[in-house]
Amino acid sequence: MTSNEPKFKTASDFLLQSINDRYSYNFSWLTRPIIQYPQDIAAFQEIVSQAKPDLILETGIAHGGSLVLSASLLCLLDVMEGRDPRQSPRKVVGVDIDIRPHNRKALDEHPLRFKMELIEGSSIDPGIIKQVRSDADGVERVLVSLDSNHTHEHVLAELNAYADLVSVGSYCIVFDTVVEDLPAGSFPDRPWDVGNNPKTAVHEWLMSHPEFEIDKDIDNKLLISVAPDGYLKRVK
Repeated sequence: MTSNEPKFKTASDFLLQSINDRYSYNFSWLTRPIIQYPQDIAAFQEIVSQAKPDLILETGIAHGGSLVLSASLLCLLDVMEGRDPRQSPRKVVGVDIDIRPHNRKALDEHPLRFKMELIEGSSIDPGIIKQVRSDADGVERVLVSLDSNHTHEHVLAELNAYADLVSVGSYCIVFDTVVEDLPAGSFPDRPWDVGNNPKTAVHEWLMSHPEFEIDKDIDNKLLISVAPDGYLKRVK
C-alpha cells in the first residue's frame, strides 16, 4: 500500500487533518469512548486473535474503551475455544495514574467488568510495576499495550518495565508514535513533541532489544494509524 505514493500522501494528509480535529474522539466500544482510530482497533483485533493472550496489560485507561475492547476480545477467544468466559482466567489489567470517579463507576457497572482489573497509580512506579508483574507471573501468553504519558522518558521506562512480559509471537504495542511525524508544536498543552515521544523511545529501546522487531506489515496495510513503528512483535 505504501508503494502507491499518491495513496500514501492522501492517507498522511487525512491523518494530519483528523488529529487536529480530534477525529479519534468520535468512537466508542460497547458504550465506552475508546479514543482510537478504527484502523488501529482492527489491527488490535487481528493481533489478539493471532496471539491468543491470556493476559493483556494496558497502561492508560482514560474512559475505558480500550479496556472494554480487550475484555470483549478475550471473551470471544474463550467462546471460540469452548470456554465459559466467566470461568476463564483470561483478563485485561489496566493501569492509570488517575482513574476518574465517573470513569471508574462506568467500568464498575459494565457487563464485562469481570474481565477487567483496574490499578490506579503511575505505570512506572516501582510498587505498581511489582503489582502488575505479579499478575503476569506464570501466565503463558501476554500482550502489552502502552498508551499513557507519551514522553520519551516515560515510554522508555514502560518498555523497560513491561516489554519482557510479552510472549514470543505476541506484541508490545506503543501508541501515539505518530507524534514524531507531526509538525512540531502540535500538542502545545502536552509535554511531548517531535524529538520527545513514543517513537523516539521505541527506536532507542530497540537498539538493545533484538528480541523485538517493528511489524512493518501492519504499518503498510493500515496507512492511517497513530502507532507507526509502534507494533512491536516479539520474535525470540
